[in-house]
Amino acid sequence: MDVRVNDVLLMKKPHPCGCKEFRVLRSGMDFKLKCVGCGHEIEISRIKAEKNIKKIQREDEK
Repeated sequence: MDVRVNDVLLMKKPHPCGCKEFRVLRSGMDFKLKCVGCGHEIEISRIKAEKNIKKIQREDEK
């Protein structure tokens, strides 16, 4: 899966704040994601994140 820095990921499950969108801060073996709603930063393994991604929104597509 091609996930780049600054992509916005629409996830299947929401963050506890209710927002389902996360911005990618770092990609590699693990992803560092920032919740678009509350700004909380999390680190999640690539495998776990890729199973939970519903849609990838790129900056250049907007």
